[in-house]
Amino acid sequence: MNGTVSERARLDTTLYLVTDSSYHTEESFFRTVEAALQGGVTLLQLREKDKSAREYMELAGKVKKIADRYGVPLLIDDRVDVAAAVDAAGVHVGQSDIPVAAARKILGPDRIVGATAKTVEQAREAWEQGADYLGVGAIYPTTTKVKTILTKVSTLKEICETVPIPVNAIGGLNAGNVDVLDGAGIAGICVVSAIMKAEDPRGTAEVLKKLAEKLKG
Repeated sequence: MNGTVSERARLDTTLYLVTDSSYHTEESFFRTVEAALQGGVTLLQLREKDKSAREYMELAGKVKKIADRYGVPLLIDDRVDVAAAVDAAGVHVGQSDIPVAAARKILGPDRIVGATAKTVEQAREAWEQGADYLGVGAIYPTTTKVKTILTKVSTLKEICETVPIPVNAIGGLNAGNVDVLDGAGIAGICVVSAIMKAEDPRGTAEVLKKLAEKLKG
């Protein structure tokens, strides 16, 4: 990856969209992603659990072109190889994925490496290994295919107080329930279904961004 500008300098986790293409045709998927970016999404993660490496790479290349038009960094879930192949801004790794330190070693010092954490110990370890931000949750049960373990808001708050990097809440969040995060000290919110299933993804993103800005610690 030869980008001369540090992607880490562009990191803004205020409204972080994690994609889910299972609700969509390819055309409606791209349309939803673009509408969400128009509505104010500040960070985009492409998450595909069921695609082959080649399919994932081809989709990532197309999504990156959309993200680039809006100046929003694109992260790839789990697959450091796919991120490198399409020159994405970085990766997000979960507890069962490649370790943060290994992702950092492969991608170098200028790319974004985010991590999932559900406990204070996991959060501290990810930060010490070089994570740029953390996604913490699930705050509420989710409808995505990803296995979820619920995280208490009190644990989220403790994580925010423990590490000096941005911490985002994730898991079943929408405009009607994010108020539970008030006072937790988060840097932003991560959403999936709230936007990917929305009839008006642009309008939904606009509302969620305003709410996220009020909640930021």
